[in-house]
Amino acid sequence: MTHMPRPALDAADEGGARDLGKLPEWDLSDLYAAPDAPELKRDLDWLEEACESFATDYEGKLADLDAEGLLECIRRDEAISTVAGRIMSFAGLRYHQRTTDAERAKFLSDCQEKITTYTTPLVFFTLELNRLEDDHLERRLAQNPDLARYRPVLERIRKMKPYQLSDELEKFLHDLGVVGDAWERLFDETIAGLDFEVDGETLNIEGALNLLTEQDRAKREAACRELARVFGENIRTFARVHNTAAKEKEVIDRWRGMPTAQTGRHLSNDVEPEVVEALRDAVVAAYPRLSHRYYELKRKWLGLDRMQVWDRNAPLPMEETRIIGWDAARATVMDAYSGFDARMADLAEPFFERGWIDAGVKPGKAPGAFAHPTVTTVHPYVMLNYLGKPRDVMTLAHELGHGVHQVLAADQGELLSSTPLTLAETASVFGEMLTFRKLLAAAANDAERKVLLAGKVEDMINTVVRQIAFYDFECKLHAARRGGELTPDDINALWMSVQAESLGPAFDFMEGYETFWAYIPHFVHSPFYVYAYAFGDGLVNALYAVYEENPDGFQDKYFDMLKAGGSKHHSDLLAPFGLDASDPKFWDKGLSMIEGMIDELEAMED
Repeated sequence: MTHMPRPALDAADEGGARDLGKLPEWDLSDLYAAPDAPELKRDLDWLEEACESFATDYEGKLADLDAEGLLECIRRDEAISTVAGRIMSFAGLRYHQRTTDAERAKFLSDCQEKITTYTTPLVFFTLELNRLEDDHLERRLAQNPDLARYRPVLERIRKMKPYQLSDELEKFLHDLGVVGDAWERLFDETIAGLDFEVDGETLNIEGALNLLTEQDRAKREAACRELARVFGENIRTFARVHNTAAKEKEVIDRWRGMPTAQTGRHLSNDVEPEVVEALRDAVVAAYPRLSHRYYELKRKWLGLDRMQVWDRNAPLPMEETRIIGWDAARATVMDAYSGFDARMADLAEPFFERGWIDAGVKPGKAPGAFAHPTVTTVHPYVMLNYLGKPRDVMTLAHELGHGVHQVLAADQGELLSSTPLTLAETASVFGEMLTFRKLLAAAANDAERKVLLAGKVEDMINTVVRQIAFYDFECKLHAARRGGELTPDDINALWMSVQAESLGPAFDFMEGYETFWAYIPHFVHSPFYVYAYAFGDGLVNALYAVYEENPDGFQDKYFDMLKAGGSKHHSDLLAPFGLDASDPKFWDKGLSMIEGMIDELEAMED
């Protein structure tokens, strides 16, 4: 299931009390009324027949199609993607609401297996497309402007051409996909089923991680040690999942002839490896100017000789413990959105009114937050675990940004709407920035301004520094796995090798912290996804600087960028703003915004 979660932080930030007002729940009936709805059976039957007839009509014949015939073929493929996506969205969202429910897990698995079986005959399509000669395809595209619209899709497919296997092997891998999915589900169900005992209270992972943001230092330490204890007890399972997933990826990558473990992610993100490496190198070089400097400041604010890992996301001493009710959170985000442009608030409104948000923390519910686009003929759904902390308001702003982006891009149709991950975080991070700026402008005094600035700097460090450290951990993990099975201790050592470097000299690391890689879902679900967060944050910081320097006409250009979805390369989308992500200096523009905020915090010390 495709979704765009917030970065997983090893000290989470969702949390708080229970008096939050009425929290919305999903109404999934816009997809299907129920698992036994006749419309669902109808769509499954249609899908089976549509896949068979597509293969009958087109296999071995793509080279013979004229422009109109190729257009019709692509539109039929798009219709199949839409129906399959609708079914899997319904099954996946129901499952995420209660991952520990055996019926929901079985329903998801059964849908997955049926769709995999039905779509196996379609594997020929991309393989045969890639066997077409360049000039043959160019002639067809030149003959029909409606077909030419799909050029970005065809170009992305053809980038896989060097890594394509035989038709038979591709069908085999397609069928085998459900086995890899089972390891992901084992991970999800294990995480959702963990219990943590802190001060006599039994908590799920969200509740335990939330305690790492408590004012009470003893409570933070107790939670951190309990997280380490439970992760340690389950570490063999998590190590098995990671070993298996990394080995499966290595085998497939080796057969495909991919030069690195990251190549597949870069291809799916439609981004050049050198752009990602420039981002990574710029962030690592900035560690001393960003995280090291900020955490030294925070150490002084907290009055500590040494920072411990349970102090990393601690509130500041001058920070009041605030619980923000749902209605207040909604008003804050909607005011920020409408302050930027009324259209943005209009697009966000239905999420609150029509059951497109599932906000409450419930037993068995998947942790974290995400926005899932479903399909372009329906609408996105946002999942939160809202517990009323100020950062939960930012999470709402973030996920609503995704939702607005997905609604705007839907007009592109199923094949062109999906934004590569590098730009998929743009609207979400921009939504957060608008909300932060709104709150900062309303700060009543320097102390309030300091708390807001520090919170934003911590968010940016978690989104940029932490995620690049996560990326480096994954690079090391996949490289090491190529040399053989990794023990839990091996993986623990790789994790610790990136922690001190990224967090800096202010920290001590307790025994047990080496296992905190275990619960981060991105490593299992989407290898190397994490750099998209740093990409998105750097990009938005640069965009926001352009907005501040020259606001005239910015909104229209911004909406045009979001409406484009996946129909343009990042270089074309950024050109109207005078930005170029392939310029190594581009990333310094975004990082300098974070530095500027740390400068302001340091100046407040004087």
